[in-house]
Amino acid sequence: MKITLIGCGAIGKLWLATLATQGHDIQGWLRVAQPDLFVDVNQPDGHTFRELIPCNNINHLNSSELIIVCLKAWQVSDALLPLLGSIPETSPILLLHNGMGTLEELGHLRHPFLSGVTTHAAWQDNNQVFHVAQGVTHIGAVNSQAESYYPIADILHEALPDVAWHNHIEATCWRKLIANCVINPLTVEYDCKNGELLNHPEKIKRIIDEICQVMTAEGLHTDIIELTEYIYGIIYNTADNYSSMLQDIRKNRRTEIDYITGYLIKQARAHGLHTHENDRLYHLVKNREQQYDGFSSNMHSKW
Repeated sequence: MKITLIGCGAIGKLWLATLATQGHDIQGWLRVAQPDLFVDVNQPDGHTFRELIPCNNINHLNSSELIIVCLKAWQVSDALLPLLGSIPETSPILLLHNGMGTLEELGHLRHPFLSGVTTHAAWQDNNQVFHVAQGVTHIGAVNSQAESYYPIADILHEALPDVAWHNHIEATCWRKLIANCVINPLTVEYDCKNGELLNHPEKIKRIIDEICQVMTAEGLHTDIIELTEYIYGIIYNTADNYSSMLQDIRKNRRTEIDYITGYLIKQARAHGLHTHENDRLYHLVKNREQQYDGFSSNMHSKW
């Protein structure tokens, strides 16, 4: 399958490596165009992938059968909008990122669009990617044009299992949003690993209560007890990890708070709901972002 992957960070390189290993005709796409990219990925089982992957070939993009976008949420529209005219209108575009709200920024969707979330964990150091934890990638159609593209889940599953197709991906995205709304800003507030959030059950409860009110107003099924168990399960399982948002703050990078807590607050306002705890955390993270000298110069970092 001819595939273009936009955004070559840790997760993007992981997909490049696994899809290339499966024999797909794949290229990367970088903001600063270059003919190829050395991809160095270390798998949990000890296997390594070290190859040059071609990049930024417009002819490849013109005939790609699948586009995968692995960018920060705030980078998606700037990266994708200029390219849409070069992508065949029958080719599905899969967005894999934290948070929600990027689809609204893309305007009228002529292409088949898919959304996805993943629990694979990978980090990058000196251009080496370390795939530290296997996970599950959930994908599904967000417009009617994409509903017939469910076989893509099987293709991606062969490369990087597990991949699951969802007929109602919005509910799955909201579920991931809840986890991000709890863990990301709270770890920024306390400058701590995920596991230390177990010391703050009352704040976790207030965040979940507010989110469930918004989800109910959105017409989504909510079970506070089940969602609370889900959140605590993630905290336990990632106890020794630093959240992506805290890592961004520590590295003077723009966070995805506008597409996580910010998106929740926007939806709450549309329903006339108040989200006092989430409002507090949103402004706390925005203030932490702006405390760092040179933050504005990092807003358009290389992807």
